[in-house]
Amino acid sequence: MWKAQYSNILPIDPYLNIDAGTMSPFEHGEVFVLDDGGEVDLDLGNYERFLDVTLTRDNNITTGKIYQSVLEKERKGDYLGKTVQVVPHITDAIKNWIESVAVIPVDGKEGPADVCVIELGGTVGDIESMPFIEALRQLSFLVGRDNFCLVHVSLIPVLGVVGEQKTKPTQHSVRELRALGLMPHLLACRSAQPLLESTKEKLSQFCHVAAGNILNIHDVPNIWHVPLLLRNQNAHYAILKQLNLLNVAAPPDLQEWTKRAETYDSLTNSVRIAMVGKYIGLKDSYLSVVKALLHACIACSLKPSIDWIAASDLEDESAILTPEAHASAWETLKNAGCVLVPGGFDDRGVRGMILAAKYARENKIPYLGICLGMQISVIEFARSVFGMGKG
Repeated sequence: MWKAQYSNILPIDPYLNIDAGTMSPFEHGEVFVLDDGGEVDLDLGNYERFLDVTLTRDNNITTGKIYQSVLEKERKGDYLGKTVQVVPHITDAIKNWIESVAVIPVDGKEGPADVCVIELGGTVGDIESMPFIEALRQLSFLVGRDNFCLVHVSLIPVLGVVGEQKTKPTQHSVRELRALGLMPHLLACRSAQPLLESTKEKLSQFCHVAAGNILNIHDVPNIWHVPLLLRNQNAHYAILKQLNLLNVAAPPDLQEWTKRAETYDSLTNSVRIAMVGKYIGLKDSYLSVVKALLHACIACSLKPSIDWIAASDLEDESAILTPEAHASAWETLKNAGCVLVPGGFDDRGVRGMILAAKYARENKIPYLGICLGMQISVIEFARSVFGMGKG
């Protein structure tokens, strides 16, 4: 039986930046670098890890890229003096980009992917998302109903005192989507606990979505349970039915997913890792490092326990300005089984990183330096062992 190739992935970020390369890690998390040098949102790193595909810079659309391409054409006279407008010129540029990238293979096989997954970031109703929503509305009409499946992701909050699962936010966002010309075929509802049947019935009634197409992605012990959770709710069946692919697609083979999820759940021993960095205020700043640690620890039958340390808290000045943070940082470092210093920019926190590297070397604690972290270990060794200057 024919089995669908890996899906192509096309995330859309509606910010005006051309790409994520110049964005602060505190602002948007890690910048993920693709094989072709493209600097993109960290979500593309997740897609590459989960799907085992190789994406390119063209697999990420931003508002900045779209407007840049349209304005370059306008300056060259490609629009022949016409008034350049959001509709149709911006929306056409979005559709053309999607259609051109959708056919590019990303899994090492020849020929285009059978399904292209488009992820539109932001929130329904945001001004910056409007051109993309309009473009997707036009695209759905262009490709036909059997070639377009809209999955609306929404949060189902719970009021702490009452404990009731509230569906109003989802009702309003679906109503907004319908007013913009898009009708969700499936609802992917995020929640802390599994949805009650009464909640599903209410969502189905007021959002005009079949109860069987309301998917609940509730909190799970680890991320590898998510595909299993969706499989158990027949998400694949609903999507394939909408895309008219039921007769040609094979059942999902999730044996490796199941094994990985069960393996992680069964781990009992852990290792404490001190992560000494600049951007620990936002853990997503080091997402690829965290994922690499997770995979490596599982291979060693261990659960990673990451202790985050602000490099500047280890410095001598911190002992005077913020003594409690200084003492806590050093206590955390001394209790760790190993030390990792990741990359970073400018000289903030460098002295603290050097102190961490020195502590690890002198106490024979395993140390891993990545990018700047490796340079830090060389600087520390040159100063402490060879007595080289600090200039």
